[in-house]
Order: sequence, then structure tokens, then C-alpha cells
Amino acid sequence: MSSLSPWSNLSICKIGVGPSSSHTLGPLIAGNRFCKRIESNLDLIERVRITLYGSLSLTGKGHLTHRAILWGLENLQAKTLTKELQAATIARADKEHRLNLCGRKLVEFDPERDIIFSQEFLPLHENALTIQAFGSSGADTRESSTDSSKIIESITYYSVGGGFVKSQQELEDERNGGGEIDELGEGMFAIDSATTALYLCDEHGWNLAKLSLEYEKQFAPQSTIRDYCLEIWQTMQEVYAQGTHPTESYLPGNLHLKRRANGLYERLQITSDPLGIIDFISLYAIAIAEENASGARVVTAPTNGACAVIPAVMLYLKNHTIGFNDDKAVDFLLTAMLVGALIKKNASISGAEAGCQAEIGSASSMAAAAFATALGADAKKSCNAAEMAMEHHLGLTCDPVMGLVQIPCIERNAFGAIKAISAARMAMTRKSTPKVSLDEVIATMYQTGKDMNAKYRETSLGGLATLSSVC
Repeated sequence: MSSLSPWSNLSICKIGVGPSSSHTLGPLIAGNRFCKRIESNLDLIERVRITLYGSLSLTGKGHLTHRAILWGLENLQAKTLTKELQAATIARADKEHRLNLCGRKLVEFDPERDIIFSQEFLPLHENALTIQAFGSSGADTRESSTDSSKIIESITYYSVGGGFVKSQQELEDERNGGGEIDELGEGMFAIDSATTALYLCDEHGWNLAKLSLEYEKQFAPQSTIRDYCLEIWQTMQEVYAQGTHPTESYLPGNLHLKRRANGLYERLQITSDPLGIIDFISLYAIAIAEENASGARVVTAPTNGACAVIPAVMLYLKNHTIGFNDDKAVDFLLTAMLVGALIKKNASISGAEAGCQAEIGSASSMAAAAFATALGADAKKSCNAAEMAMEHHLGLTCDPVMGLVQIPCIERNAFGAIKAISAARMAMTRKSTPKVSLDEVIATMYQTGKDMNAKYRETSLGGLATLSSVC
């Protein structure tokens, strides 16, 4: 699928690059968007400057924000970004002090001078960056370059989680109840809440996968939807395979963290221990999360920090149950994407905005609903599975050590996958009527995130991020 409709939920799962969807993939995409914005004036531009705000500034270096924005400004695409292309851009900037702007024009660029790490938080979102382009009259110092007469283009972007990027105007329109995708065409239907989803499923006799498919068919043929899902599933399996056979033994960064997946893969064997399956689920999650932490290609689902939860559950179904095939994989992903879209629309999938409950919690909730659906659960049981998985992640902080997506992020993916499976099994076997709805727990998660002290929301100012024993 070359481009997704702005109404589609499929972009909740997309091929991206690690280690962070909001701090790596988002800035890269912001750079891509800026390239499109300036393409008609490219001949006039001689310099660019980036200012990072809030969480992007505080944890940006650990998340490669200062690198990703350069890849984006060179118009490199996340889906095809290789380590060689990454390295070439960084070497050009660091050693030659040049940037191949939009992949078409070499301009002067000194990362030490032209990437500014501001401690300020902008009001609309915790993850913000401003990109400015200057003409040939642009001055050589930060102070004089603020002269607006020398600025050819200046725009502020917000990385709102999951690799989704909005301009300031777009985010203001959305907050004010406007925006370009609020209303579908005549005869089309929207799904703005779990309550709506359950009503539609009850009316038509659908499960969540069928509802999600019928919704997506408003924007693309069924064959295209299926192909997109299978590409996502294939990529997840490739990332797992790479994670169990890495070319390097340690993850990048000052933690010097040794990879564990390869050794776990070699040691694991089928066992009569009924809890031995937990080791396999942990393996699937750790292998994929380590790939993300290395900055490799992964599937953002719904974020990079939580990218291993959904594939770990899918690999469990593939390798340890009977009957999981491509059709089931498509149903699984369609369900997960629908639930993820409801969370994104009504709460947040950004760790900087709502803590890790918005990342691992969201991924676990998505996986739980999808697991139940793939095993035959109706919409009510699947929504209950999603609710339980989210409920037991409420209050989870986002405080990665040294700002790296390693501790506690890698292990949290394993726990998120295990919780998803447990929640789905509980929902499928329960006889009582749930007291808390999925909509209610989503709203609670968002409010909990907003109430959470900012030092526990991806700022590296509190919690595990400040442990002296590892920092």
C-alpha cells in the first residue's frame, strides 16, 4: 500500500526504525515533511537549524533524535533506511559540516551549532521541534540568525507518539475540534469509541477483526489491506530472526548492555514444565526489542518502545498453537490496529505524554484483544481482554536509564506480551459481566498520564533514569 488514507487505522502498525517512534521515527518523518515544504524554494536555502524541545531535548541523544532529524532532512525514508545510509549522513554532518538537504543540495551544517537542545516545553505536546531554513544572507551565529528577514521557512512539528507527526497548526486544529479528517464521506461509518465498535458488531454479527476490515474497505480494496497486514507480519518475523542472530554482542550506548536473545535462543528447548512457555514468549519479545534498541528496522506497533509485544504474542500463536495461519495473522493485526486507533484517538500512545502505560499498556491491550479474536472470541470478550490488559498497566512510568530504550524497556515488552495472553485467557473464560469498559480504562489511562509527575514521563529526570549505580 503506497499511501494510507488519513482515516485508515493501518498506520498504527508500520515499518519504522529504532530505537524510538516518537524520538527517532517522528523526527525523521518531520524532516521528510519539511523537505516537501521547502522543495520549491530549495535553490534559495543555504543553511538549516533545528531546535529540540521538551522530551526530545532531554532524552534526544539516547534516542538518536539528533541523528534522525538529519536522516529526514536528507529525505531518507524509514522503510528503506540502512545502516550505511545512516552512517553516511552522520559522517557528512560531523566531519564535513554539510547536509545533503532533501537529497538534492549540499548545504552548510554544523551539528554542534545548528542543533539546539532547549530545556523549554512547548504547550501543545511534550515532544516538539522547530526546523528553520535560511537563505544566503543567513548569519553565522545563533543570535543574529534569529532575524526573521533571513528565514525562508520555519515550522514547528510535534511528534505525538507512534511515529505520528503533526504541525503546530494541525495540532491546534485537532485540539479545537477541527482538523482535516474529522468527518467521513456520505454513507461511510466511523469508529470513535469501543462503545461504537460493540454496537456495530452487535448490529451486524461481526467480531472486531471483521469490523476493522469493513472499516478499512472504505479506503482500500480487501486485497490491498491483506497485503499490508502480511507485509507487517513478515517484517515482524524477520526482525525476530535477526534478533536471535545479531552481528554485534552489545547494544549501542553507554550502558554497554549485552544482548540476551541469542543465548536464550540457543538454550531454550521444549520442556515438560508447564510454565516453560513463558521463556519462549520472553525470547520472542527480547529478541525484537533488542533489535529496536540497536536502531534497526522494526514494526512500530503502536510505538517502537513497545514494538515487541504484538509480534511476541503472534509468534506464540504461530509456534505453540494449532491453526494459526496467514488469515489468522490478518485478523489479529486488524483487531490490534482498531484497538490501537481507539487508544490513540481517545488518549495517547506517547510515553512523553502519558508514561509507559501509553506504550507497553497500549500494545498489551491491542495484543490481548487480537489474541482473543484470533481464537474465536466475540467483540465483547475481545474488548474485555483489551480492558484488562490496559487496566494492569495503569500508572506505569517511562523512565529509561540514560534515555536509552533498553532498561527497563526490553524486559517490559516481555511482560506486556505475557499480560496480554493472560488477559485474553481470563476474558475468554469468564462468565460474569465486566464492570469496567474499555472506553473507561482508556480515559483513565490518559488522565493518569496527565496527572503523572513530568519526571516520570520520558524526561530522564526521575525514577530508574537517575539510578547512580548504572548512570
